[in-house]
Amino acid sequence: MKTEKLSKIVLGLSLFFVTSLGFAQNKMMKEDTKMVGGAAMYPSKNIVENAVNSKDHTTLVAAVKAAGLVEVLQSEGPFTVFAPTNAAFDKLPEGTVATLVKPENKEQLQTILKYHVVSGKWNAKAIAKLIKKGDGKAVIKTVSGGTLTAWTKGNDVYVTDENGNSAKVTIADVNQSNGVIHVVDTVLLPKS
Repeated sequence: MKTEKLSKIVLGLSLFFVTSLGFAQNKMMKEDTKMVGGAAMYPSKNIVENAVNSKDHTTLVAAVKAAGLVEVLQSEGPFTVFAPTNAAFDKLPEGTVATLVKPENKEQLQTILKYHVVSGKWNAKAIAKLIKKGDGKAVIKTVSGGTLTAWTKGNDVYVTDENGNSAKVTIADVNQSNGVIHVVDTVLLPKS
């Protein structure tokens, strides 16, 4: 009698866990993901949890770690990140990234990375609305204290830094649990 009751309890718990696991997997599969760097970006994961899976953002992830900003980008936010690809970092003069990730340059690296981050969740529609309101340009304040200027050319959105360098948004609206990422093709640099 006790064995039969125990078997029913074990069977009931097993069904519960299998059902829960199936529900969790189904939820992940039904999320509106975007592919970035060969990996699905899940809106239920935070910026860092998604970025580490993108093959196109290994340099950015290494820089975020070297700058000690992982915890910040895992926090509640919300943040809008203009995320440069590895190819964007490759456009910098040779040796720049290797120099920036050195411990003695941590503060400069933090400033550059924070220059790519805006407080709040600014999806493409919200940015387009700002650009229209600003008669073709929207000045956006970054968390580093600098500004970026967003503008459009045809159907493409660009972001220009304080030095006049422009980055094209190549993938917009990669939603995260703590904000949104817009992939860009150029590293943006604050005025030095």
